[in-house]
Amino acid sequence: MGLKGEEIPFLARIISIADSYDAMTSTRSYRTALTCREAVAELQRNSGLQFDPELVDLFIDKIVGYELLGAQ
Repeated sequence: MGLKGEEIPFLARIISIADSYDAMTSTRSYRTALTCREAVAELQRNSGLQFDPELVDLFIDKIVGYELLGAQ
């Protein structure tokens, strides 16, 4: 089996969250973009399963929270 938990390099865990959020909030040829709130809900659903829960909380607070206030 592959790496899990803290065996996964720190930067890879950060990139996984950011890339997933970007993919979810971007329009694709096969689906429309999710709203920021929908993407956050998806990150939270997968927190601790697919994503590092501490980093998900930080991402939502520091990055997405900033976006939800209207600043970009």
